[in-house]
Amino acid sequence: MKTQEIKIEGMSCSHCAMAVRKELSKIHDVKVSDVQIGSAKVEYDESKVTFKELETAIENAGYKVINN
Repeated sequence: MKTQEIKIEGMSCSHCAMAVRKELSKIHDVKVSDVQIGSAKVEYDESKVTFKELETAIENAGYKVINN
């Protein structure tokens, strides 16, 4: 399992954090440890989930990843 903190642009409130958590939680084999304004900390199996899938989930919530 890989633990990664993802920096996210465009989040401004707790509703933003909830939206990101919801989208990331939809991905099988991803454990969302923490989501705060501006970042998310996740654990995932790199053999089953790509970073691009995480990035896409965040974009689906309406935000942009600013690191990888």
